[in-house]
Amino acid sequence: MEKLWAPWRMAYIEVPRAEGCVFCTKPAEGDDREQLILYRGELCFVLMNLFPYNNGHLMVTPYRHTADLPSLTAEEQAEMMALTQYCVTLLGEAMRPDGYNVGMNLGRTAGAGIADHLHMHVVPRWNGDTNFMPVLGETKVLPDALHGTYDRLAAALQRVGPPGADRQPPRDKTV
Repeated sequence: MEKLWAPWRMAYIEVPRAEGCVFCTKPAEGDDREQLILYRGELCFVLMNLFPYNNGHLMVTPYRHTADLPSLTAEEQAEMMALTQYCVTLLGEAMRPDGYNVGMNLGRTAGAGIADHLHMHVVPRWNGDTNFMPVLGETKVLPDALHGTYDRLAAALQRVGPPGADRQPPRDKTV
């Protein structure tokens, strides 16, 4: 069996855990930029991952506190998937990735860092984004600061418009 080493994730593992659920407290804080919340829907919201795998790593989560995927209402499911689709459009406009990882880790054993509140990951990927730094140097290089990426995505949100608006597909990367 091969092993995939991800030593840059130790910063996430070692950070002290705050009281309560981060996905419940962040929306109540009020300062969306500071909390890295990009978009608020009716039942779900989009925020940036504080400990991203790559720049632009977004998460879509319901406001309702639940870890049980089958308990989502049809409306929550629909909005969660619509916002996931929107994140791909938004990232395409802002960052022009070559691909995406999209998915959930259900339960701590499955890799969920926050196991008690569902969230969908949308991670942009670029050809060559895994290079010698994480492999040999045990260091993941993220070329932009979190709030720099937030501002870039917020500007793209203004260009693309809100989810569900008539919008053009992301422009070709060669433009």
